[in-house]
Amino acid sequence: MDAATRPNLADTALARKLARLASGARPRVLDLFSGAGGISLGFHRAGFQIDGALEIEPLPALTHALNFHGCDRDMTALHARPRDMTRVEPDQLASELGLGAVDDAIDVLVGGPPCQAYARVGRAKLREVADHPEAYKVDPRGNLFLRYLAYVKAFRPLALLMENVPDILHYGGHNVIEEMVEALAGLGYAARYSLINTAFHGVPQMRDRVFLVAYRRELHVKIRFPKATNHMVLPPGYAGTRAVALRYVDLLGGAGYVQPDLGDEGLPGPVTAEDAIGDMLPIKGTSVKRGARRFTTFVGYRDRDSITPYQVAMRQWPGFESNGGVRDHLIRFLPRDHLVFAEMRQGAEYPEAHATAVRIAQREAKKLGIREGTKAYEKFYASLVPPYDVSKFPNRWWKVRPDWPVRTLMAHIGKDTYSHIHWDAKQARTISVREAARLQSFPDGFIFEGAMNAAFRQIGNAVPPLMAASIAEIIRDTLMDAAKRLALFPY
Repeated sequence: MDAATRPNLADTALARKLARLASGARPRVLDLFSGAGGISLGFHRAGFQIDGALEIEPLPALTHALNFHGCDRDMTALHARPRDMTRVEPDQLASELGLGAVDDAIDVLVGGPPCQAYARVGRAKLREVADHPEAYKVDPRGNLFLRYLAYVKAFRPLALLMENVPDILHYGGHNVIEEMVEALAGLGYAARYSLINTAFHGVPQMRDRVFLVAYRRELHVKIRFPKATNHMVLPPGYAGTRAVALRYVDLLGGAGYVQPDLGDEGLPGPVTAEDAIGDMLPIKGTSVKRGARRFTTFVGYRDRDSITPYQVAMRQWPGFESNGGVRDHLIRFLPRDHLVFAEMRQGAEYPEAHATAVRIAQREAKKLGIREGTKAYEKFYASLVPPYDVSKFPNRWWKVRPDWPVRTLMAHIGKDTYSHIHWDAKQARTISVREAARLQSFPDGFIFEGAMNAAFRQIGNAVPPLMAASIAEIIRDTLMDAAKRLALFPY
């Protein structure tokens, strides 16, 4: 190894981190914008040590703390404290969490600033952060992308992972991720990014997200993204969205972009909805009563001769085993819609659902002798037909196809779950909290704090843990190889 490829010997924090990993210690992770902990869980599965998180909302912060620091009451309380990134300095966070000196505290920084935070920032200000550690203070609105870069500069991780929505590739006339690559270069990092669909990586969900991976330049490593483990032809809507996003990568510049691996027909097909949740106990939608849903009732699994490898993985995830059942297999009270849920075609969307509801209303009114044009008919019609404009909400409803992965789970499921109606006409319902968690690849032993709506929102906001794990495994191997390689040369 010559001087050009040896780490800067004056950088003692970098040297200590590498020596620690070379000794066999687990890489330490700090999760920013952690939410419930989807990324943390993936890195935990890959052998990382989750040393802390920063989350502004109380319930997700508590969920993260209980799952990763729940063995000790004092530690749980410390980590469950919600923290505002715009008000907490990096050295203050390191001190509060007992991580030691900020530049020596962690090895990997993960998270994803909300895309909306970029609206008032551009390439010049991102570069400014690289030159001035407090440049974000120039903007009193505390832009979160600038804060993220300030945390990178302070903690100086060996590697980092960022996740965001495809819109970040063409947000407000910017390829934001490409600009982040430039800003990170100014901070001493080599970075690359890719647009990855989780269905190609064993997650039973067609979810497109942008992932950025970066390493300290001194490590001289190749940036890699995971190979596909599954293959499918995405539906036209997904293919079209990807084409739009990637067109802007070309137009706005995408030197840091890496084409994702899509596999080929020789790979297994995708994990389907039925593969993922077919072992959950049936729930008749009509059996549900109005009222708050609490996760107090333990239920087992459906009695089946065999279960899928995915179901086994969700039940037996190391450290998050199910112990024979779950406590959050609960659904929403939706009395108006059971007949529509039952009669909808699998794969149908809202316009077809609305037409089905109209047909049901007309049929049932005729049976009851209620004539159209009367006030009684109007009242009866309103009790069965959803009021949303079919031209404005074409994707509001969707009935899951059991033979496909599901559509993207989003935070909106915290308000309603019409986007994921169960395929079983006999059950006539939307998916449960635990089914949503399964479809997002959270194991059955992972607990969510709060009532049903809050749990749904935490699940929809999360990065699928299995997707995070596939990237984490590559980061782990890359860092360990670099640490061992560099440790051969005494400083």
